[in-house]
Amino acid sequence: MPINASKARPALTVVRSPAPDAYVPEHLEAFDVLYRRYAPYVGSIAVRLLGRDGEVDDLVQDVFVEVLRGLKRLREPAAFKGWLAQITVRTATRRLRQRNLRRVLHLPELPAEYGALAAATATPDQRALIAQVYRVLDRMPAKTRVIWILRNVLDEPLHAVAELADCSQSTVQRRLIDAQAMIDAELSHD
Repeated sequence: MPINASKARPALTVVRSPAPDAYVPEHLEAFDVLYRRYAPYVGSIAVRLLGRDGEVDDLVQDVFVEVLRGLKRLREPAAFKGWLAQITVRTATRRLRQRNLRRVLHLPELPAEYGALAAATATPDQRALIAQVYRVLDRMPAKTRVIWILRNVLDEPLHAVAELADCSQSTVQRRLIDAQAMIDAELSHD
């Protein structure tokens, strides 16, 4: 007896269960609301830290996977945005370390689009300067780069940079000095 093709079930259905430590909200719609509300915020941090639009969508997804896993451990709902920023910075730092490793191993990378980071009203000279600064940042250790961007691009106060980068304020200040010296030296050559 032939099976009606329109009613046939697929031979194999793959259903992935969440990791054992993952928190699956009772109402996935609530998580969807969180994602829609905060994904642009995560993306705005990510694009500045990474400097490349091509990596931002993947980073945003990775951040929200981590949020899904750790949401049950968040004790204070008012701290959500700060916690989200910490996850974003930590995830971006890992990506930057991977990028640095790829560079050391001479593996192909995504092309840099640093001119796109400038405001729409930026002059060509300003766009060129931004691209030049990001090329210098590309050669820095990931943590140093992240700290410099948090302070100088995202305009975070020192205590917030220390919290987001998970280090002391003295370490932040030392890395800011190192990064600025490298940038100044590179820009003075041109």
